[in-house]
Amino acid sequence: MEEESKARAERKVKRAAQLLFFRQHRIPGVKGWELKKAVGDDYIDVIEVLNSSLEKLGMEVKRLTEGKERSDRYIIVLKDNLTEKASGARIDEIAMLSATLAYIITKQGKVSRKSVEEFLCAKFPKHRVLFALDRYIKQGYLGEEDKVLFIGWRTRAEVDRKTLLDLILSA
Repeated sequence: MEEESKARAERKVKRAAQLLFFRQHRIPGVKGWELKKAVGDDYIDVIEVLNSSLEKLGMEVKRLTEGKERSDRYIIVLKDNLTEKASGARIDEIAMLSATLAYIITKQGKVSRKSVEEFLCAKFPKHRVLFALDRYIKQGYLGEEDKVLFIGWRTRAEVDRKTLLDLILSA
């Protein structure tokens, strides 16, 4: 009986890992209701067990709150900071994203797209700024609604905002 229970729990953890690792939608990760449907009512406990396994690999399951518990999104992220060489992005693109995020954070989380463009165009070519902002929105680092930019789901998942601001202020 105990072996059967252990095997069932192991199957649930494997199923949760499969859902989280392989992209099924445009946005990575899965919603809470999807996990509940796939692994059962105890999906929170299953995520905790999966987290203990992922910890050995330097990863963790992060919960992004979007209102109700069942609509929360769960995503696998790296625990340690990724070096810029491993990220695959150019250093000026990382600088634009960092500056944009810091600017939005200092303006209480929402700012007009035009003011961000003006802010970035002081240091970068306009065509690069426009292209970069569109890409950050598409990638989920920024959100846009009625020409107003805000912190996107991917920033909430991958970026430690306090550390980002500390690094910028100490430079």
